[in-house]
Amino acid sequence: MKIQNLILSVVILTIGVVAGGTAGASTYTIDAAHSSVGFQIKHLAISKVNGSFTEFSGTFEFEEGKPESWSVEANIQLASVDTGNQDRDDHLRNSDFFNVEKFPVMTFKSTGMKGDRLMGNLTLHGITKAVALDVEFNGAVTDPWGNDKVGFSATGKINRKDWGLTFNKALDTGGLMIGEDVKISIEIEAAKNK
Repeated sequence: MKIQNLILSVVILTIGVVAGGTAGASTYTIDAAHSSVGFQIKHLAISKVNGSFTEFSGTFEFEEGKPESWSVEANIQLASVDTGNQDRDDHLRNSDFFNVEKFPVMTFKSTGMKGDRLMGNLTLHGITKAVALDVEFNGAVTDPWGNDKVGFSATGKINRKDWGLTFNKALDTGGLMIGEDVKISIEIEAAKNK
């Protein structure tokens, strides 16, 4: 069953989710231990590098079947980037890319639903731009400890240059070392606040 909701959040997603919403909606908190915020980008125009952010948190407003009640605000700690290579991760943290000393957090704040997509504003590197995430609601369940849980998958694509992340190198064979398009893949499990 396809519907709209996050993060980014996350990007995306990421992906602190905080919410507004209507009276019937409930607040859920992301379970980071059972969630992930991942990305993928081309390298040397011949391969794809995968990465993730390991530190993120948040809450969102959700009522099943009523997307007009949904709202999300998510925060991701950029220093937690992990591509499986320490040198690359350190490079991503410096001023060529994320500049985590000056811009430590990436945020996503929803602005509403449009068809099957969650619309929102992504703030990264001091720049805020509109983005859209395709979201799939994976279901609701009560866990063995009595906690009401929901799950979502979210995907999207952004151009990193839109957020001022322009570092690159030209290849002798033509083209660029690093792709511009970044694919976002987010898996969220969240618990209803009591």
